[in-house]
Amino acid sequence: MAKTLTFAILHFGVAFTITYLLTGSIVIGGAVALVEPAINTLVFYFHDKVWQRIERRAKPLLA
Repeated sequence: MAKTLTFAILHFGVAFTITYLLTGSIVIGGAVALVEPAINTLVFYFHDKVWQRIERRAKPLLA
């Protein structure tokens, strides 16, 4: 879970910075920085869970 949280913090910062630089708006940058990374972080969490399951199933084949 720590990996997911640090990814979220990094992503919030990147999303805000890029949106602010493109629009010049703190409000739009803040809105995008809240919505897009939150959804992306959830997707990343479940993506990581799926890959963990795939890796666990593949281990007996490699042994």
